Amino acid sequence: MARAVASVLQSSYEGEIEALVVFDQTAPSPIPVSEGPGRSLRTLANARRPGLAGARNTGLLAAQADLVAFCDDDDQWVPEKLYLQVEALRRHPDAELAVGGIQLIYRGRSFDRIPDRERIGVHELVRSRHTELHPSTFLAWRDAVLEGIGLIDEGIPGSYGEDYEWLLRASQRSPIVAVQRPLVRVEWSGSSWFAERWSTIIDAIAYLLDRHPVLRSDPQGLARLYGRTAFAHAALGQRRAAIMWATRALRLSASEPRGYLTLAVACGLVSTRTALALARRFGRGI
Repeated sequence: MARAVASVLQSSYEGEIEALVVFDQTAPSPIPVSEGPGRSLRTLANARRPGLAGARNTGLLAAQADLVAFCDDDDQWVPEKLYLQVEALRRHPDAELAVGGIQLIYRGRSFDRIPDRERIGVHELVRSRHTELHPSTFLAWRDAVLEGIGLIDEGIPGSYGEDYEWLLRASQRSPIVAVQRPLVRVEWSGSSWFAERWSTIIDAIAYLLDRHPVLRSDPQGLARLYGRTAFAHAALGQRRAAIMWATRALRLSASEPRGYLTLAVACGLVSTRTALALARRFGRGI
């Protein structure tokens, strides 16, 4: 956490920066970092629903600056992140949110994930999650968040996909502007908080589909979500449901890899652990 906070406070951006560290379900404690000129640090407890979404919203509501950003406690901003994103927002005055690429570090190997375009609309996000649009790259006008886009949805099961849901809302208001270079270093252990929470993933995807009917407008994008649902059922040992969702995914898009991977797991040709390990070798998730 200290490393993450230091990367924020050591930004090359010349304006003032306040870092708010939100402790979720634990008491705030001091962060051993130096603040420096034009930099300040506050620690506070999550005052809303326990979990990631409530913690983010606690910080958003406590912030006072014109611009707000996120940084997860195991990520690091590059020094020029804020400067480049502020310049991007100035070049695109209709944009309310700026994002950027990431450098993913996994077992000593690095993978750059770079946005393939400077402006990203809702249809691009419906087609693909665009995992390079990591929440630690988000920078938004605070007024646009509080008066338009809205807070992070605290109703999503387990806060799974809360960043994607928020991107969908933001992109339906105005295109998202992207800096096409890595702005955040993400050290990936190869697992996540959700790695063993397959039921939560199933429920969260169903929630997203119900909340955003636009997700059903693109067969390839819908196949991706069905494929994730299928794999989660397979990981739970629910063979019949896994095959059903995999079939639905492949009927929508014969190129959806999660459909075939699910069938392999459901038929006992490969284990869930092996499938995940294979994806992680290439810096990917399921």
